[in-house]
Amino acid sequence: MSSVAALRNLLENGSEITIVCHNNPDPDCLASALALGRLAADTGIDERHILYSGNISHQQNRAFVNLLEIELQPFDPAAVTGRESGELLAFVDHSVPGANNKVPEGTPVDIVIDHHPAEDIEAAFVDHREEVGATATILTEYVHESGLDIDTTLATALLFAIRRETLSFLRGVTADEYRAAATLHEHVDKDLLQRLASPSVSSATVDAIADAIEHRVVRGPVLLSHVGRTNERDAIPQAADYLATLEGVETAIVFGLVDDTVQISGRSTDARVHIGDVLHDAFADVGSAGGHREMAGGEIPLGLFADYTDDDDRLTEMIEQIITGRLVAELNLAEDDDDEDDD
Repeated sequence: MSSVAALRNLLENGSEITIVCHNNPDPDCLASALALGRLAADTGIDERHILYSGNISHQQNRAFVNLLEIELQPFDPAAVTGRESGELLAFVDHSVPGANNKVPEGTPVDIVIDHHPAEDIEAAFVDHREEVGATATILTEYVHESGLDIDTTLATALLFAIRRETLSFLRGVTADEYRAAATLHEHVDKDLLQRLASPSVSSATVDAIADAIEHRVVRGPVLLSHVGRTNERDAIPQAADYLATLEGVETAIVFGLVDDTVQISGRSTDARVHIGDVLHDAFADVGSAGGHREMAGGEIPLGLFADYTDDDDRLTEMIEQIITGRLVAELNLAEDDDDEDDD
């Protein structure tokens, strides 16, 4: 039985589906959830829910939800525990309960579709392909093979997600992404796609990126920086994307304080560096971190540091020393490398 046939068989035996997005969902996760919901509807499931936790703060993500009118609900633990027969639980773009989601560890999951590195995935149906560039690529394949009508909203959502996840087909892209794009192209609303690609940017995001530029330290091909405290969580990966384009920089890692956590984002084009492994090995003992060879992220609870001082500058300085020390060790950077800080 093919993967799409196995998935449809499971859906046809379900009466309700709850699709849980990962924390602070991005377009790849949201578009994949939308597509899985359409597949569920096509098999006769009328009760469909897409849940999310955290924030949708990136301007593109907000535009994505608003312009495509995706119906989301805040995460509710009661929706995923104590389910009755036929009530399905699905993960898209993540795979393990308690890892980048608020689902209690050990919760049975029925469907997992993901492309991020992960271990010990357990579900009735699993399609875990680390080699592809986006989870939306997998869902496009399912939609196409199911013969499902690809309407403008769904096509635009999936294509934008694939473009965003692969940096417009420049990062982690495979032949599967090009095939998916070809499938979606004729159904896309090109004007809407352009609007999604060019949303307005908040002043807080610009300020955070400016702080990252000011605080950058370069050691050979590696750039480390921080944005201090920010309410714009998604400004951190945007800063990492921008700083990774600087001449001579092959690896850029940026962190920032968001609420009671340290958020970290890394980018790398260095063939010697798997940035997902770097962040995982450096911070897995104090938080959650990991990702792909070229793109990764992490989250570390402030813990006792949050009670140590209410001075954000002092707190940032302390966290910077710890994070920099771990990254210097993990990347095997010489302590006496010349630092470049162009304030």
